[in-house]
Amino acid sequence: MAEDKYNLKNPAVKRILQEVKELQSNPSDDFMSLPLEENIFEWQFAIRGPRDSEFEGGIYHGRIQLPAEYPFKPPSFMLLTPNGRFETQTKICLSISNHHPEHWQPSWSVRTALVALIAFMPTSPNGALGSLDYTKEERRTLAVKSRESPPKYGNPERQKLIDEIHEYMLSKTPSVPQHSPSKSSEEHPTEAKTEAEAEANQQDSVTVGAGNPGIPNPALNERVVEEPPVAPANAYPYPVATRLVREIPGEGPSNQPLRRPEMRVQRSVVDDRLFTWAAVGLTIAILVLLFKKYIKSSGHGAVFMDGS
Repeated sequence: MAEDKYNLKNPAVKRILQEVKELQSNPSDDFMSLPLEENIFEWQFAIRGPRDSEFEGGIYHGRIQLPAEYPFKPPSFMLLTPNGRFETQTKICLSISNHHPEHWQPSWSVRTALVALIAFMPTSPNGALGSLDYTKEERRTLAVKSRESPPKYGNPERQKLIDEIHEYMLSKTPSVPQHSPSKSSEEHPTEAKTEAEAEANQQDSVTVGAGNPGIPNPALNERVVEEPPVAPANAYPYPVATRLVREIPGEGPSNQPLRRPEMRVQRSVVDDRLFTWAAVGLTIAILVLLFKKYIKSSGHGAVFMDGS
């Protein structure tokens, strides 16, 4: 790269050249990216599909355009390889791209952006600009095709760089794993399996109803959580004594208590009458004592005693 063509005092040029050296001295097996010889603000890259996803084994080429204010403004990204997640030759909308400059941090780099792009591949598109929502099988098919040949894009200089990056990524990226039928059946359950599960659930419910009601079913407790009903505060209009229930052992089942609400209500009324008569007697006694004290203090008590 002819560094003498650029103003090395320019912050953007200086930063870009530093990143090129860093990527060359510390390469990654997950991606490769290099700028064009004639324009260091335009980069070509390729990423490998993230592991344990429908993109695994694929090689996805793309283009990065760095702004003149880099790294203070974010770059733009577009993918050139059909992948089923992002549209090709369309600037994609990500938090690391120029669609969201408010999220960009000057400390981020091309390496940071490519790592983030790999992480974004298996996420849900949610209708974002430049996003696609292909099925997993379609994405696996595209992953296989992405290894066959690099995409055709731009002039011979760009194409030469794309071919070199593709050869490097082929040597670092394992082939697309074979998709087992068991996984396919798990992702796309058949109607027979659905009916079998429904029938099994129905049998479980019948077994629970026919079994011992006193023994809880752990599986049922995990699926359904019922809260006990809460009685209102005014559900019992009678005093507390009328709501107590006593069980008499040896006289029938223990879960059939003997209730006598009428007798308890009558007993409660008798207790209230005794309390009332006691209060009346105490009141009369107090009045008599007060009357005697009044007579004694007024002198009528002595006359009454002498006369007697």
